Amino acid sequence: MIDDSHVFQEVVRRPGLVTCHCLVLLLIAGLTSATVFAVEMPALYTAEVTLDAEEADPTAAAYKRGLWEIVVRVTGSELSEDAPLFGDYFPNAARYVLQFRQGADDTLSITFDGPAIEKALRNAGETVWGADRPLTLVWLAVDWGEGEREIIAANDPERLPDAARSIDRNRLLRERVQETASRRGIPVAFPLLDTEDLQNVSFTDIWGGFDEQLLQASRRYQADAVLIGRVRAGAIYRNRWTYYLGGVKEEWGGQPENAAHLLADALAAEFAFSSNAPLETVTLKIAGIDSVRAYGTVQKYLKQLSLIDRFEVRTVSGDEISYEVRLRGGSSRLRRVLEISDILMPVENFDEPLRLDPVPVTDDLDFMYRAPFISY
Repeated sequence: MIDDSHVFQEVVRRPGLVTCHCLVLLLIAGLTSATVFAVEMPALYTAEVTLDAEEADPTAAAYKRGLWEIVVRVTGSELSEDAPLFGDYFPNAARYVLQFRQGADDTLSITFDGPAIEKALRNAGETVWGADRPLTLVWLAVDWGEGEREIIAANDPERLPDAARSIDRNRLLRERVQETASRRGIPVAFPLLDTEDLQNVSFTDIWGGFDEQLLQASRRYQADAVLIGRVRAGAIYRNRWTYYLGGVKEEWGGQPENAAHLLADALAAEFAFSSNAPLETVTLKIAGIDSVRAYGTVQKYLKQLSLIDRFEVRTVSGDEISYEVRLRGGSSRLRRVLEISDILMPVENFDEPLRLDPVPVTDDLDFMYRAPFISY
């Protein structure tokens, strides 16, 4: 293992050194680990849409539908394809296409130029939400009637042939949530329901509203938000959904698709920001940065946050760096974004259990660096 603590102090105090031998250390670090930041949406700017051969210009029409889907994700709000915002800002969808490929069943998978789309929206003063998005874990209990009750898992377990109907309906219900969330650019996951889960969570825990138990069981998945659903087959208006993100709690009713849309709206309200919002300056202190690798990881992470306009190191004290950050959206929103990172944790929350009450908010932000998971 490379001991780079002495080099780290020089990197921070003399940034120019990063261009020489320190860069070599950063590259070595990059070759031996894979950094995971919150939840990146790798397909945020890719849409799969219908290619209708009966339209006058099938490809152009598909481009427009795909771009509309991306704009919905990036703005965090539902829009009509005929909305003035869409038509005025993106009159030529083909300009934003990077690549496309033919999909199955007369579909077209299109990848768009995300940064160019975000720039157009910012120039127009519209709300923008970048690719750093919180992961939501979905605990979904279903009462199928006649005594059949189940929790929907991430994968369907091996079952006897006469249980195929149960497997299919569980899969279809899971896909209804996943497909709507995907269209809105929201990453969701379902629990494994392995031995560990089943020791800690039961159908009764979900159905009975023992949410504290579920939140504790969710910690192993490192999810930032939790959505708990209680669905009764054939009884739309009796479905109940509860959503948690930090100290925020909301309750909804309706079909799984409706819950996924409301989830997207709630998350957008927390993390999307108006491009017209004034620039503000906040102090961000991050402790635990004791190596070149840690410093480089934090720098890379802060650079990719869409709400940060710029940032710079102000002071260094031991393993703590104080940054001056210029951003849009305010310190509360930045705190929310940093809290969903895999590499930072609020100092007041460090090593504390998951909590339902909100963290006290101050203008200055104090966080602790924690090394990201390493995959080989």
